[in-house]
Amino acid sequence: MNRTVVITGAAGVLCGVIARDYAESGDRVALLDVNKNALDDAVAKLVADGFTAKGYVADVLDKGSLMVARENIIKDFGEIDILVNGAGGNSPKATTFNEYDKERVAGKPDFFTLDKAGVDFVFNLNFMGTFLTTQVFAEGMAERKDGIIINISSMNAFTPLTKIPAYSAAKASVSNFTKWLATYFAESGIRVNAIAPGFFVTNQNKTLLFNEDGTPTARTNKILRNTPMNRFGRPEELLGTVRWLSDNAASGFVTGVVVPIDGGFAAYSGV
Repeated sequence: MNRTVVITGAAGVLCGVIARDYAESGDRVALLDVNKNALDDAVAKLVADGFTAKGYVADVLDKGSLMVARENIIKDFGEIDILVNGAGGNSPKATTFNEYDKERVAGKPDFFTLDKAGVDFVFNLNFMGTFLTTQVFAEGMAERKDGIIINISSMNAFTPLTKIPAYSAAKASVSNFTKWLATYFAESGIRVNAIAPGFFVTNQNKTLLFNEDGTPTARTNKILRNTPMNRFGRPEELLGTVRWLSDNAASGFVTGVVVPIDGGFAAYSGV
C-alpha cells in the first residue's frame, strides 16, 4: 500500500507477525526495539524475503532515542503514516507468587513485598512507552492532518488477571489513553484505536503457561477453561483486525475503540 509504518516492540512474537503483514502489503516498515540482536534478526528475515524494512534501536522510555529514530525513519522512508504501539510486557518483579492473599508462602512475592522498581518498570513500559512514542510520532501526523495509531492493549484491561497487578493496571491505562487520544485527535485527521489480545503464547509469558517439560501449567488449564474456543490464539489471528483499523476506506469512521481478539474470553462469565 506504499505507506510508512512504525512498529515498536517489533522484535517480539506478535508485533513481528504484524510487521511482516504490513510488509507483505507493500508498506515500508520501520521496526523499533530495544533488543538489537533480535531486531537485526527480524529485519534480516524481512529483507531476505524482498520486503522494504529497516530496524531502529530505540527505547520507548527514552524520548530522545525515539526522536532520533523518527528523524532517521523520515530520511529513509518519508513521513510516517501508521504507528503501532506494540512495546510492552510484564516482569517477575511485579508478579505475585499466588493468586490470593490467604495463599501467601514465606519467601515468595506477595502483594506486600512486590518490588516498587519492578512495578514502576512494568507500568512505565506499557503506559509511558505508549505515551512518549505517541508524542514523538503523532506530531507529524497532526501537522499533516493524516495518520493512524493502533495501540496494543490486553484482555487484562477489561478484567484484571490474578498475579499481575501492574501489567493489568497498565493495560487498562492504555485502553483509557486510546479513547482520550481518539477524542483529542478527532478533528486532526488521526484515528486512534487499540486491539486487546486474549491469550497468545509469547516469549514473555510461556514460563507462566508451560512447565519446563512442556506440559501446561495449572494457570493454562484455568485460562482454557475460561476461553470458550478452548485454545490459545495464533498470532496471525490478530491481522484481520489490524488490517481493518489500518484501512481508511474500511474503518474511516472508527476511532476510540478497543477490539477484543480473545476467543470469547471477555464474553464468558465462568458459569
